[in-house]
Amino acid sequence: MSSFLLALQFLTVLPLKVKQFNEKRMAWSLVFFPVVGLFLGLILVVLNMLLSALGILPAVVNIILVIALIILTGGMHMDGLSDTADAFLSGKGKEEMLKIMRDPHIGVMGVLSLIICILLKIGLLSSLAVIVKPAALILMCILSRWTVVMVMYLFPYARQEGKAKFFMQGLNLKILINSLVLVLVFLFSIWGLKGWLILLIVSGCAYSINVVIAKKIGGVTGDTLGATIEIMEAVILLTVCITQGFRYG
Repeated sequence: MSSFLLALQFLTVLPLKVKQFNEKRMAWSLVFFPVVGLFLGLILVVLNMLLSALGILPAVVNIILVIALIILTGGMHMDGLSDTADAFLSGKGKEEMLKIMRDPHIGVMGVLSLIICILLKIGLLSSLAVIVKPAALILMCILSRWTVVMVMYLFPYARQEGKAKFFMQGLNLKILINSLVLVLVFLFSIWGLKGWLILLIVSGCAYSINVVIAKKIGGVTGDTLGATIEIMEAVILLTVCITQGFRYG
């Protein structure tokens, strides 16, 4: 239970204030990243239903949903996306990029990355069929958070120290498999075989992106993991838009 609460505390703004934790509990909290994703997705689904029932225009509802997710996560992943964009589009070397990601100030590329990401999510949500939208919201939140578990297992940490490193130190194959089993159950329950297809596509995209990241800075950081979540949310929505008409599963 403490591992789940730790995952909830790390990925959301809920003021749980879990103080008693160690390397093992932090690593096992990764198993529950998809569960936290499910929790966030369900909140968005309920919000979508309530706003739609009030007769609010779908375009406005989609804007509110994107804003709500940013608020629920404290903008943490958005911050990672902007820092990563500033660093990787700076044209600098490894050490300089790592310094840029630690800089509290945001640059032009960081701002542009946030605008593009938010507009893309709103546009993709608007492209979803009404019947598919609830499943898409849940898949988006579950899968994006599972991909960082996979990435943390496959790639080293690029810094000597950092918050994400504490989660990664105790991460092993057993934790990854337990997390994957949860994801497979969730996806099949929500969208059948199509859910598993999206898992393969999204996992491939997340891996490819982080191969590039690791080549540039020698591994991953908390910022690049946050960026991965944001990028994967958009990729998941795009994939659902493309596959929503498929009739298997």
